[in-house]
Amino acid sequence: MEKELKCPHCGKVFKIDEGDYAELLSQVRNENFEKELHDRLKQLEENKKKDEEILKNQLEASNKEELSKLKEEIAKLNSEISNSKLAKELAVKDALSSKEKEVSELKHELSLLKNETENKINNAVSDKEKEILELKGDLQIREKESELKIQSIKSQYEEKIKAKDEEVAYYKDLKTKMSTKLVGETLEQHCLIEFNKIRMAAFPKAYFEKDNDASSGSKGDFIYRETDDNGVEIISIMFEMKNENETTATKHKNEDFLKELDKDRREKKCEYAVLVSMLEADNEYYNAGIVDASYMYEKMYIVRPQCFIPIITLLRNAALNSAQYKQELALIRAQNVDVSRFEEKLLDFQEKFGKNYMAANERFNKAIEEIDKTIEHLNKVKEGLLGADRNLRLANDKAQDLTIKKLTYGNQTMKKMFDEAKKQ
Repeated sequence: MEKELKCPHCGKVFKIDEGDYAELLSQVRNENFEKELHDRLKQLEENKKKDEEILKNQLEASNKEELSKLKEEIAKLNSEISNSKLAKELAVKDALSSKEKEVSELKHELSLLKNETENKINNAVSDKEKEILELKGDLQIREKESELKIQSIKSQYEEKIKAKDEEVAYYKDLKTKMSTKLVGETLEQHCLIEFNKIRMAAFPKAYFEKDNDASSGSKGDFIYRETDDNGVEIISIMFEMKNENETTATKHKNEDFLKELDKDRREKKCEYAVLVSMLEADNEYYNAGIVDASYMYEKMYIVRPQCFIPIITLLRNAALNSAQYKQELALIRAQNVDVSRFEEKLLDFQEKFGKNYMAANERFNKAIEEIDKTIEHLNKVKEGLLGADRNLRLANDKAQDLTIKKLTYGNQTMKKMFDEAKKQ
């Protein structure tokens, strides 16, 4: 079926079939739809920009209004602060002026009273000068005796206080020396000297020398090794010495050096690692004795210089006992004997060694506590002596405040003499 279409410009009529008509109608619709969609999107974009501009203007206006309010409040607060300061200054000036006036009046009254008292005393002394001079002489003698007694007692107490201070200083110095090295030598020199003192007596077969092998990029300070008569190594220890004076201005902690020390121990194939440290001097955890740091790194210990020889002795004795048990184990195995008894002995030794270590550590801690208690007791004695000194000072003040009038108060004879002097 054909359709007729008329051109809107020339008026000519066209005939097309339904297929062509449908296709033409589809093209017209698509073009109109795309145009409308484009126009609609453009309109929405313009509306969006207008809304954003309006919102921006509203926000700017709101911010300006809030800023203006804040400025007004700040100005108001500054004004109130200024007024408050001025009021305080005026109040202080008024108070000072009032106090100065009051002090001036009191000084004037005191001056009048002093003059009146001096006049009365001069009038009374004029007729009885001899008796009063004698009383003054006696009073001066007693005051001198009292002053000498007070000076003697004060001198005794000062000597006692000095002795107690010296005793407190001694115990403080003793406690300090338990956790510090001797003055004037490095920590490495100190440890080497301490070891050499007993090397031939206690460790005749031991190797204890500087670690000079830095092929792995780092090295420890000293290596301790010891072998038995058969040349079998019994024990080996990697030592690192850390002194606060040898570091930079930054304060280090002991834990800062454990990782590198553990690395050096493994690379040099040592069984134990020990950090001999002067760091964290006020930390009672490290000052108490040998610190087992194996919870962080295997077979790791931290000690103060005074525990340098004891840690070698403890580890060496444990190794010697362990070596003995190892020899027994080899013998028992060679004889095809049950090794359960040896394992029990080994566990028993480990338990006893642990108990001995805990007992030694406990005694060390107890010694530190006793020193602290002694220092505390001596400080209390010092406070008591200072209290006695204050009482002596108060007694001296009272003696200095003693006058003839106070001394003759209640003395009827002296009162009668003063009354007669007044009448004359």
